[in-house]
Amino acid sequence: MIRTGIVGCGSIAGTHGESIRNLDQVTLCAAADCKPERADDFARTYGTNETRSYPSLEAMLAAESLDVLHICTPHYCHIPMAIQALQQGVNVFMEKPPAISRDEYQLLCETARQNHGRIGICFQNRYNETTKTIDDLLKKSDIGAILGARAFVTWHRPEEYYTGSDWRGSLITEGGGALINQAIHTLDLILRWMGKPAVVAASMANHHLKGIIEVEDTLEAYLTFETKERISHACFYATTAYAADAPVMIELACEHAFLRLEGNQVQCRYQDGRTVTYHHHTGSSSAKAYWGNGHPACIADYYNCLEHQMPYANDLASVDNVFDTMMSIYESARERSM
Repeated sequence: MIRTGIVGCGSIAGTHGESIRNLDQVTLCAAADCKPERADDFARTYGTNETRSYPSLEAMLAAESLDVLHICTPHYCHIPMAIQALQQGVNVFMEKPPAISRDEYQLLCETARQNHGRIGICFQNRYNETTKTIDDLLKKSDIGAILGARAFVTWHRPEEYYTGSDWRGSLITEGGGALINQAIHTLDLILRWMGKPAVVAASMANHHLKGIIEVEDTLEAYLTFETKERISHACFYATTAYAADAPVMIELACEHAFLRLEGNQVQCRYQDGRTVTYHHHTGSSSAKAYWGNGHPACIADYYNCLEHQMPYANDLASVDNVFDTMMSIYESARERSM
């Protein structure tokens, strides 16, 4: 039995708790949160009669013998907590982002190399059925190579989302806004299918919460990809200033067809006029529809790989490209605003 603890018992932790509860080989031994009553509630909801709660990660690690630590805390806590766990021989499954600065990420990579604990990063949209459908379609000879892409993330985050938090909206604690907190998963999928961009150009703005947050609510990026065969581009747009949480839309313009992912549907439109549509279910009831349905599969795969000592698809190396590209996008956007 794999002994697991979780630190940070806010909203996203419930998705982890439900996924853990459904795994036969895993037991939730402990929960920690700076608000002890929240850790108590989490332990009662997702644990057993023997699950204990703690007011801090330090107290939990001192009292418990854990195999895995789930980190579901604010962004600025991810790296210090991951390092603390790794240095004590505990494996880490961490919510995105993997870091909020290049120096942080380098420190995490160095710590991982020096210790035996395995890191998993929660890029759950890689496990969505829609993602797998695009993967399979791109392998077909009648689709052809990708010539370009566009992606739109148009969600709603009101003033209360930030003022009700002691870390969101602050550059030093969140690391950014619409990109790092909401649209990083969509960026990850674009890079999954197009590779590493050679050139990044971007701009960002705060349109609807001026004076309330210091991070962006809107960001656009133009990514250039170069291979021996061609140069292609991706147009990327993300905002949290929309009126609702609309389904994410990604379109790939290929040599012989357009592939369009929107919400739980994938549409393939061939140049000869044929259209094939693939519908998928939302999945876990805990997941918001616009997130996708990949959390349970992502977490289950981590534990399966850990138990059987197999490589994990969402390991630290697998997020190098999306983290580096995200940082390059922010750097480009900040240079343009200077």
